[in-house]
Amino acid sequence: MKKLIALMLFGALLSACATTTPQSHSAASTLVGDAAHPDATKNWVRTELYFGVGVISEQGDEANTAANEKRWRDFLDREVTPRFPDGLSVYDVYGQWRTQGQNKIERLHSKVIMLLHADAPKQRADLEAIRAAWKKETGDLSVLRVTQPADVSF
Repeated sequence: MKKLIALMLFGALLSACATTTPQSHSAASTLVGDAAHPDATKNWVRTELYFGVGVISEQGDEANTAANEKRWRDFLDREVTPRFPDGLSVYDVYGQWRTQGQNKIERLHSKVIMLLHADAPKQRADLEAIRAAWKKETGDLSVLRVTQPADVSF
């Protein structure tokens, strides 16, 4: 009798598993790049661009902070967002550097843009256009670019 009850219980458990319907997934869990679409983010990279936006004085003050912030936002809206409209992150950072052969350290309020994107010719060209636009607008000699492979899933 115990064996019969155990077999019936086991059968009931198996039938419950067989008739369970899969949970429905929200649209957010089926975006490109999730486990159901693993190939969609192959060959993606993470790129960081570093922009100096204001010199910090010896006393730690930054001249024209509000003007620098407005200039930055205008640049972001005009040059960056149209090229990468799907999203990006911006970080406020402190940076410093020294011109080769000089002893004076230059301290800068800086911005870092972090982008996750396909490693493709158009995106690389867009990144270079952003760097060139900043250098032209500000007279800065460089915009540091760091690009690394990224394992991306949305």
